[in-house]
Amino acid sequence: MELKMLNAQGQDAGTMSAPETVFGREYNEALVHQIVVAYQANARQGTRAQKDRTTVKHSTRKPWRQKGTGRARAGMSSSPIWRGGGRAFPNSPDENFSHKVNKKMYRAGMASILSQLARHDRIAVVDVLSVDSPKTKQLADKLKAMGLASVLIITDDVDENLYLASRNLKNVLIVEPRYADPLSLIHYKRVIVTKPAISKLEEMWG
Repeated sequence: MELKMLNAQGQDAGTMSAPETVFGREYNEALVHQIVVAYQANARQGTRAQKDRTTVKHSTRKPWRQKGTGRARAGMSSSPIWRGGGRAFPNSPDENFSHKVNKKMYRAGMASILSQLARHDRIAVVDVLSVDSPKTKQLADKLKAMGLASVLIITDDVDENLYLASRNLKNVLIVEPRYADPLSLIHYKRVIVTKPAISKLEEMWG
């Protein structure tokens, strides 16, 4: 598989050969959907809590007598069918949202995403990406000159200057290969990979 290369000005600088196992797979939509949903589910936190009929504040007095009123029987106002009553199946803080995905499936799904990005010309390779100082403007100007407004940058080593310069850029994310996730690969319009990171991606997802 041939990937497009870019120079520092964002212009075409030829192509480079990339491993077919990572960038030349067929697109498996069902598998990609599964790993994206699992990634989002595993990031959820059980921070919501609702009260059941034992914890809701209420009186234990019988609302009215059992017979003779013409109304339905009622034992106490905490019943789930009453307004202000407890929930029948409440959400709890320790609720488990995690989805299990096998390692082999995850590797195949990530390779499928990268292959589709390559086919749609949304991924490119650069020799190296760095800035001289931790200045957001310097990195913003460099990305603007390359025509990159929304970009995920995968580099083999994120130095301190690059990390600090990218923190305040809303549509820019810089990660090492091991931190690349399926949601970010799909979310950003372009993906830029440095040459040394290609071999790491092959080692991880190939």
